[in-house]
Amino acid sequence: MTPPHLRTRRPRSLRARLALGAVLLVVGAVVATGLVDALTLRRFMEGQIDSRLDTQINTVTAALGVAPDGRLALRHDVEGPPFDRPGSGWSWEVLSGTEVVARSGSLRPADRLPPPPDGAPPPAPDRPRPPRPGTGFGPDGEMLRLRSSEARVGPLLATVLAAAPLAALTDPLRDVLVNLTFTLALLGAALVGAALVQVRVGLEPLRRLQRDLAAVRAGRIERIPRPQPAEVAPLVAEVNALLDENAENLARARRHVANLAHGLKTPLATLAVKLDASAGDPDGQLGHLVSLMDRRIRHHLGRARAAALGGTSRVRTDLAPRVDDLAAALPKIYADRGIACQVSVPSDLALACDAQDLDEMLGNLMDNAFKWARSGVRVTARAEDRAAVVAVEDDGPGLPDGAVQEAMRPGRRLDEASPGHGFGLPIARELAELSGGGLRLGRSGMGGLGAELTLPLAES
Repeated sequence: MTPPHLRTRRPRSLRARLALGAVLLVVGAVVATGLVDALTLRRFMEGQIDSRLDTQINTVTAALGVAPDGRLALRHDVEGPPFDRPGSGWSWEVLSGTEVVARSGSLRPADRLPPPPDGAPPPAPDRPRPPRPGTGFGPDGEMLRLRSSEARVGPLLATVLAAAPLAALTDPLRDVLVNLTFTLALLGAALVGAALVQVRVGLEPLRRLQRDLAAVRAGRIERIPRPQPAEVAPLVAEVNALLDENAENLARARRHVANLAHGLKTPLATLAVKLDASAGDPDGQLGHLVSLMDRRIRHHLGRARAAALGGTSRVRTDLAPRVDDLAAALPKIYADRGIACQVSVPSDLALACDAQDLDEMLGNLMDNAFKWARSGVRVTARAEDRAAVVAVEDDGPGLPDGAVQEAMRPGRRLDEASPGHGFGLPIARELAELSGGGLRLGRSGMGGLGAELTLPLAES
C-alpha cells in the first residue's frame, strides 16, 4: 500500500478536476496532432525529393549508350535545373566500375559523390534495378540524400547516382513546422479557453444551487426553486423534501413546547403570586421551591425550543415592522396617559430571531416602558458588528442601581401596587439569551429606565 505522503494529491474541486482534464486532453491532442503532421510532412517531402532524384536517374539511364570505342557515353544532353547550377547541391554521376563516365554541371572537376551502398546483386540485362536510398557527405562536407541504381548498357554495367542536399528537406520542413506549431498553439489555447468556459457554464447550476441554499439558510426563501437541470433536479427535490420535513418537525416541536409552557408556567406563576399575597408561606420555603421549579421548567423549555429551532441561521425577521406595530398599538392602550412614542429603527435591520419570540421580547420591554413612562417612550436600534442593539427608554422614575438584579428575578415586582406578575423582564432576558443575545438594564438618556436588547443579525 502506498504511504499517504507518497500518494498523488488530486484536486478536490470539481472545477479544477474538469479544467485539468480538459487541459490535459487538449494538450495531448494538440501534441499528437503536431507529431503526426510532422511525420506525414516529412514523409511527403522525402517522397517528393526521392521522386525528383529517381526521375533524373531514369533520364540519365535512358540516355546511356556504348560509344564506338566500347566505353559508356551519353547519347544526348540530360542537363536540367537544378542539376546544372554549380553549388546547388543537386547533382548526378555515372560510374562504370570506379571510373566516372559523366556528371552533372553542378559538380566541380575534383568533386565526387559518396559511393553507393554495397551488397546489391547485379541487375538483369535491359532491366535497371529500382533506385536505392542512402546518405553521405558531399564535396563540401554537407549532408546529402542519395539515390543509386545499376543498369546494364550492352555488355557494360553502369551505376547512376543522384544526390540532393539534406537542407532541401530540412529547411522547408522546419519552416512548415514553425508555422504549424504556432497554429496548433493558437488552436490549443482556443480549445483550452473554450473548455474552461464550458466547465464554468456546466457548473453554473451548482453555483446557483449554492446561492439558493445560502438564501434558504439566511431565511430569504423557504425552498429551492424547482426549475433545475435534469442532473441537479433529483438533488433539489431531496433537499426540498428535507426542508419540508424539518419545517413540519419544527412546527410540531414548537406546538409541544407551547402546550407544555402553557400547562406548567402559568399555574406556577399564579401559585407564586398567591403564596406571596396571602402570606401562606411564612418561612419562604414554598416560594423557594416554586421559584426553583419555575427556573428548571424555563431552562428545559428553553433547551427544547432551541433544539426545535435548530439554531437561528435559517430564521430571518425584519425588526422595523415589529416595532412599528407595537408603537402603533401601545399608545392606544395607554391613551388616557398621553404618552408619545418615538421610533428610530433602520428599515434594513433583519434579526436571526424567531418572529414570535421577538414580538414577546419587544412587547414586554415596550409595555413596561409605557407602564412607567411619564410622557414619552423612545425606541432606537443600531447595528454593532454582527448584532443589533435595540434600546427601549422611558422618562419614568427608573430603577436604582441595586434594584436591577431584583427586577430580573422571575415573579419579583418592585412595585406591588402596579399590575402584573413580574415575569416580563425575565422572560425577555431568557428569550434573548436563547436567541444568542442578551438584555441589559440601566439608566436611559431620558431619565428613566433604559433596556438594551442585543440580538444577532440575520445573514445578508
